[in-house]
Amino acid sequence: MVQIIMDSSVMYTEDEAKAMGFEAIPLCIHIGDLEGRDLQIDMEEFYRRIQEGQVPRSSQPPIGEVLDAYARYPQDEIVHISIAEGLSGTYHGACSAREMTENPERITVFNSRTLCGPHRYMTEQAQKMKEEGRSASEILEWLKEAAQKTESFLIPQDFSFLKRGGRLTPVAAALGSVLKLKPVMKLTEDGTRIDNFFVKRTMSAAVKGIMEYMKQKDIGQNHILYIVHAAAKKEAENIRTMFETAFAGLEIHILELSPVFVAQGGPKCVAIQYIHR
Repeated sequence: MVQIIMDSSVMYTEDEAKAMGFEAIPLCIHIGDLEGRDLQIDMEEFYRRIQEGQVPRSSQPPIGEVLDAYARYPQDEIVHISIAEGLSGTYHGACSAREMTENPERITVFNSRTLCGPHRYMTEQAQKMKEEGRSASEILEWLKEAAQKTESFLIPQDFSFLKRGGRLTPVAAALGSVLKLKPVMKLTEDGTRIDNFFVKRTMSAAVKGIMEYMKQKDIGQNHILYIVHAAAKKEAENIRTMFETAFAGLEIHILELSPVFVAQGGPKCVAIQYIHR
């Protein structure tokens, strides 16, 4: 048997994941005196604390919980699909947990090189392949290909969150002074950092710039688009309308960011992501 495990980057709660047949280990979130787990704390309370000036911090799941998850499937081959290595310590934590097990050879920790929407799709497809009776090696081969056919763009509204997280390239960090404009950030190909892509004057122009790039990449019916936002539902809906008009047949999903990712991108940020089917 094969067992699929991932972290809360896929934005499934533990119960939702179990209902679908896999496991999601939530990352940790801290803000002021509140400590909790991703997708388990009240979002209104979380945003209220941010408005009061409290600074959220995130951290990887406790290694003990990862070990417990591995121990629940002593006879299975485990495929642990992790958030991008450079965006969290989660990947390295899972690798450390693997080495602590009695049979580490039955566990593969896979670096998805992405997060959120595409990470979610990769997990869903891996679970589908498992249910079809595919082997761990077949699932991993598909994951390796999928990880090379996805890109993510971020339009932040408060650049301080990204700068504080230290996940920017030096050039991108220097953009902090142009916040009156709309910088569009792009996840680097290896998924380790967020870099500057271009700068526009308005949200609409920023989205159109991403759309123009995606047209050049022939994004269409063979892809899935994710619009992921931090309490920016109206903006996300407007972006969906723009894409529906310009990309006939493109499957589009809107997701709301969990606390851990709001802590990185900041309130009102919007991410636009695609992955090949």
